[in-house]
Amino acid sequence: MYFHSFQAFLEMGGYAFYVWGAYGIAVLSFIWLFFSTIHGRKALIRNIRDKMAREERIKAAEKMENTL
Repeated sequence: MYFHSFQAFLEMGGYAFYVWGAYGIAVLSFIWLFFSTIHGRKALIRNIRDKMAREERIKAAEKMENTL
């Protein structure tokens, strides 16, 4: 599609609300997905670290019981 001016490009032939709205929703979705993934990854790493520390404490407690 050819536009005669930048203003005509922004107006998108009368469909600017729908076109730019769709772009806006898509960009916001990508931004949300990006930060959600980062947050989920950090939470997963934190949970794994906590579980490993818990298992180490259990092993240490069992070792202490065996020495008594």
